[in-house]
Amino acid sequence: MTVKIPEGYKPAPKDEYMSSLQLEYFRQKLLTWRAELLQESVKTISHLKEENWQEPDINDRATLETDAALELRTRDRYRKLVNKIDSALSRVADGSYGYCDDTGEEIGLFRLEARPVATLTVEAQEKHERLEKQHRDD
Repeated sequence: MTVKIPEGYKPAPKDEYMSSLQLEYFRQKLLTWRAELLQESVKTISHLKEENWQEPDINDRATLETDAALELRTRDRYRKLVNKIDSALSRVADGSYGYCDDTGEEIGLFRLEARPVATLTVEAQEKHERLEKQHRDD
């Protein structure tokens, strides 16, 4: 079943939560975000291939290598984010998108708008972070 999203549509709290229209809205948002991240990765690979790695000046070479390392770290974060997006798209497909993994409660439109890959409500995320901090401090 294909759902057409009206131009300028934004999910509203008055709408049925995770209706087919809202699910399609978030699916398209996730797909667009994923495509942008993948396009950035292609640009990085192309840029790194074109770079002259044989800089005669040692300082220029060090700067070049530092910039490349930073770029690769950023792309690694993008790769991890693409995996989260793929997971979110799977949740959209199976109907579990928008609901907390821990509590089963609605994550909420505002949180999903800000962080479309969210899997926890704000409260569950805060609890998770507190527990993580406690284990780090031990």
